[in-house]
Amino acid sequence: MGSALALYSAVCFAHGKLGNGNSFPARLDAVVGLSGWLPCAKDLTTKLEGNEAAARASSLPILLCHGKVDDVVLFRYGDKSAEKLTSAGFQNLTFKTYDSLGHYTMPQEMDDVCSWLTSKLELKTEP
Repeated sequence: MGSALALYSAVCFAHGKLGNGNSFPARLDAVVGLSGWLPCAKDLTTKLEGNEAAARASSLPILLCHGKVDDVVLFRYGDKSAEKLTSAGFQNLTFKTYDSLGHYTMPQEMDDVCSWLTSKLELKTEP
């Protein structure tokens, strides 16, 4: 459920509101989802109407990774989620697939996550 929550949070951030109508309380700099799916995908397009929501959606980096042999969250759900997010305006989405990965992690996936995060986030250091 962590990936589903991360992707749903990306949508709420772009929309500027939580599902209950309250303002989204945080700024997201990047979102990572592993072996997951997007809940409430059918309502996505209406949530991203308006220039501010579209701008937040298009600029938010998202990494979604999914194994093709996942028997817990089927690959087609991850694939459809990536398609839906992209078509709704999340232009900075990377969808990585792994032929032999099930519903777990493997070193190559973790290396890809680290590389992606390093490329997307500015590292902050204390003076």
